Amino acid sequence: MSSAYLTGDLPGIGGRIKDHPADFIVEEIPLYPAGGVGEHCYILIEKSGATTLEIKNSLARALGVKAMDIGYAGLKDARAVTRQRFSIFGLPSDRLRGLELPNARIIEITRHRNKIKIGHLAGNRFIIKIRHDDWVAHGGSVTDSLHRAEEILRRLINSGVPNFFGPQRFGMRGDNHLLGLVLLRGDAKEFMDRWLGDPDPERDHGSVLQARRHYMKKHFDLALAHWPGHLREERRALSILVKKPDHYEKALHAVDATLKRLLISALQAHLFNQTLEKRLSRLGQILPGDLAWIHENGAVFLVGPTEADAQTEQPRADAKEISPSGPMFGYRMTEPQGEPAAMEASVLSEHGLNPEAFRLPRSEKAKGSRRAMRFFPKEPDLGAGTDERGPFIQVGFSLPPGSFATVLLAEIMKTDVQAD
Repeated sequence: MSSAYLTGDLPGIGGRIKDHPADFIVEEIPLYPAGGVGEHCYILIEKSGATTLEIKNSLARALGVKAMDIGYAGLKDARAVTRQRFSIFGLPSDRLRGLELPNARIIEITRHRNKIKIGHLAGNRFIIKIRHDDWVAHGGSVTDSLHRAEEILRRLINSGVPNFFGPQRFGMRGDNHLLGLVLLRGDAKEFMDRWLGDPDPERDHGSVLQARRHYMKKHFDLALAHWPGHLREERRALSILVKKPDHYEKALHAVDATLKRLLISALQAHLFNQTLEKRLSRLGQILPGDLAWIHENGAVFLVGPTEADAQTEQPRADAKEISPSGPMFGYRMTEPQGEPAAMEASVLSEHGLNPEAFRLPRSEKAKGSRRAMRFFPKEPDLGAGTDERGPFIQVGFSLPPGSFATVLLAEIMKTDVQAD
C-alpha cells in the first residue's frame, strides 16, 4: 500500500489495530434483502479465527454438500469478528438448525431465489478499536488523540479517501505484484526463483524459510521435502523441477490459472496505486480527458478535452456524485485522454509494459477496467473508551465494496496498517 497520505499535514494518532479479534468487527451490508423463499438457503454467520474459505469448507463437510454449491459475497479475514452471509443450494433450512461449526455460529437462517456470488455486496460496516501502549508519550492523552482523529476524519468525509489497494492485496510477502510483472514478461525461471526462492528471514519462517534456502542452492528435492503440504501449487511446481531441474517453463505451466490471475490482479492494483499517487494532490479535481466515475452506478463517462468541459463537470465532483477514475490496466481497458492518459501511460512505461502485455493465454489474460480514485465513508462514528485491556479509540464507518478500511485507518494513524 502507498505511504502517501492525503492528510499528510495533519499528525496521526499512531497505535495498533487487531490486538484482539474483537477489536476489529466487520459486517457485510447485503446488496439486496433475502426474499424468504427460494431454492437457496441463506445463513448469516458470525466467525472469528477462521477465514471465509475455511468456513465454506466446514459447511460443506458438515452438511455433505459440494463446496461449489455454497456462495459468498466476499472474503473476510480470520483475525477479526466478522458477520457474512453464505448461500447453500437445495438445502432444507431445518438441516442448519442446531449446527455447530468451529470458530463460528449461525445467527440467522432465511431463503432466496439465487446464489450469493462474489460482489453481491452494498458494502461493509466496520467497528475498530485503535490501541496504543502510551498515549501520553505519543503526544498527549486519549482525548487529544481523539480530537486529532476527528479533524482527519472530517477532512476525509469532505474530500473523499484515496481509494488505494491495501497491503493484503499484495500477499503475505508483499510481492504478489512483482510475481505478476514477471508473469507478463514471460520469464519462467525468474518467476520460479522469486516464488520458490528469495529467502527472507524477516518474512519467511520455519520450514518455508528452509525450503527457500534449499531452492536457491538448486537442492530441489530438499526444498520439496521442507515445503508445507497445504501449499500444493508450490509443491506441484517443485515436483517437476526435482525430475527435470531446468524445465522452468513446464513448472510454470503447471501453476493453477486462478493463482496466476490473482498475481496479475495484484500487479493491476500496484499500477493503480502508483497512478493514484501521481493524482493525489488533485484527487477531487476533474481534468480534461478524464474518465469520470459515477458513484451511484459505477459507470464512467469521458470528460471533454477542454478546460471548460472539466469545469462544467466539477460541481458534480464537489457534490460527491462523480470522481476521477484510475486504471486497472488490461488489453481492452477504456482509456482516458489528455493529461490523465499521459499520466497512466507513464506508469506503464516505467514498468516496461503496454496494454497488449496483458493479453495472456485465455485463462490468465486481463481485459482491464476502471476504478474510482476516491471513496466516501458513510455513517462515521468516533469515540474513546477503556476496557479490561486498557484505553482505546473506536472508529466506525461503512465503506463501498472493494475499498479498504486500512487505507482510512492509515490516514488517521499515520502508521503502516497491515490488515483489513
